[in-house]
Amino acid sequence: MGVERLLVPLSDTVTVRQTVGYAVRSGLETSDSLECHLVVAMPYDADVPESDQYTEDAEGLLSRARNWVEEDASDADVTIETATLGTDEYLFGPRDYAEIFDAYAAEHGIDRVVLDPEYQPGVTAQMLQPLERELERIGLAYEEAPVERSARRGRLAGGTEDFDRLFATFLISYGFYLVLGDPTYWFDLLTGAAVAGIVAVSLAQVTFTIPLDRVQSPLRIVRFTIYIPYLLWEIVKANIAVSAVILRPSMPIEPTLTRVNSRVRSGLPLLALANSITLTPGTLTVRANNQQLLVHTLIPAARDDLFDGGLERGVRFVFYGRDSAAIPSPSERGDAEIVGGDEL
Repeated sequence: MGVERLLVPLSDTVTVRQTVGYAVRSGLETSDSLECHLVVAMPYDADVPESDQYTEDAEGLLSRARNWVEEDASDADVTIETATLGTDEYLFGPRDYAEIFDAYAAEHGIDRVVLDPEYQPGVTAQMLQPLERELERIGLAYEEAPVERSARRGRLAGGTEDFDRLFATFLISYGFYLVLGDPTYWFDLLTGAAVAGIVAVSLAQVTFTIPLDRVQSPLRIVRFTIYIPYLLWEIVKANIAVSAVILRPSMPIEPTLTRVNSRVRSGLPLLALANSITLTPGTLTVRANNQQLLVHTLIPAARDDLFDGGLERGVRFVFYGRDSAAIPSPSERGDAEIVGGDEL
């Protein structure tokens, strides 16, 4: 029997150790020699502050996984290769992860991929099912490791995180309700608390798909209060620009459909950016998926503002800090294009 080459994508989950063990055992059952490729796909671009910490964590995970393979292989003929993927590009979602795994597999002659059933790159929400579909789409053979999940550990670890999500969702919902109502009227205070409680219980896990940081989350709230006046200013400017066009007899509108690959993670940051764009007159977010936005623009000025990336930098400031706001615009980095309309 020849050498079997396995690719094992790693993320720091409760089942990653079992997944590595299964990959080694299953590989040695079908072959006398095994080449085990352990990889970590990087979910962040270099401009995000978390990227340095994630690089360090990835190196630590690869080191631990190498030790696990050596321990499970014992005296068997096993070669271990480790790599970090996506360090020179920005991975947007399941399709990008599947394609980068496929490229690595083609380059190294991988026979099959062994997936951790809890696999979730970085701190994003679990994405195994979409990743499976993308792997099937590109024709990359994979196998989900038959591991046992530790339900007790998950509940104990998630207790505090669940409370943080509930509390944050309640505060946001309650504050929004009072902004629309009368915060000095007792009836609005009571009904607002009731509505916010229902929203928190129903939508906390959907609203916050990542654990909340008790240090960073309050800082983000402070930065968000700074971002609101900027957003309001952008809305006022856009209102004036759209009104000027509408009031002109020739009405020089140029409706176009544009695609922008944003430099914010999916989830709440992407939702904030998509809604900010929609709130700005002249632009409407049609679809937001895996950091990719499809936006309808009504006038050239709105399209230029979108390509300039002011709102994107503002959202990055809110979620990632001041240093992360200093990035090239979507047009400068080639992440914006017109996909429909009169400009084509």
